[in-house]
Formats: sequence, structure tokens, C-alpha cells
Amino acid sequence: MQIDDTDRRLLRHLLAEPDLPGALLAERAGVTPATCWRRLDRLRAGGVITGQSAVIDWRALGYEVEVSLRFTLDKTAPRAFDDFIEAARAVPEVLEIQTFLGQVDVRLSLIARNMAHYQQVYRSRILTLPHIADIEALMHIATIKATDGLPL
Repeated sequence: MQIDDTDRRLLRHLLAEPDLPGALLAERAGVTPATCWRRLDRLRAGGVITGQSAVIDWRALGYEVEVSLRFTLDKTAPRAFDDFIEAARAVPEVLEIQTFLGQVDVRLSLIARNMAHYQQVYRSRILTLPHIADIEALMHIATIKATDGLPL
């Protein structure tokens, strides 16, 4: 889908303030409210805007530990990826699952309330995931850059 400068302005303002009321979004983007809604509808229909969501700070809910777990799977099992991913989805503390080509097959982003909780989750839910050949755990220390923004 082709977008123009007006679409880019709308998207920039929408990314910066997703809960901005429509009339204010239109004003900031320099278009009429009717043009704003028509363009947003076109961007949704074209698959550029796929939804809006709430961003919840899990630290504010008492989760203090974030760990990135990298897995190499036993790929001799025909359903290794499918079985592993299905089981990992059932772990409530897993926030993100990514698959890769290369030495690492799967990465899980996991949160825990503290180190004791992490140890309990690791032993009871992570080590029991199927088809694990190797695990590497990386303790998250700081986020230097995190953005969903695009260079619009």
C-alpha cells in the first residue's frame, strides 16, 4: 500500500499518542476530521494499522525480573518446534516467543516477581518444555532503546 505525507503525519501522531481523540489527531496532522477518519479507515483496510492496544508496565504489577531464554531444540523429533511452541504458549510468565534461523532456534522473554519466583518457574515450567537440547539464560539488566515507532 502506498502512503503519502498526510498518512505519515497521521501515523506519527497516532504512534506518539494512540489514545488521542480523533478531532485532536486531525488538528495535529493538519487535516479535517472527515479526512482523518477516511484516511485511518483506508490505512486499516490496507493492513497498515492492524489494531490498537494498551501497554501495561509489568513492573508496576510487581514483576522485577526479566530473562531472555535461548533454546536449541532437538530437531530429530519431527514436531519439535510445534510441540515446544505449544507448550511455551501455556506458560503465563512468557511474554514473547520468537523463532530464528541459526544456532538459536527459539527465544522466550519471561518475567518473574523475583529470583525465587523465576527459579520456581524455570524448574517447573521451563525445564519441562519438550525437545530441549540446550538452554542459555540472559538476565535483563537495562533497556537502552525500545520502540514500536517507525521512521515515518
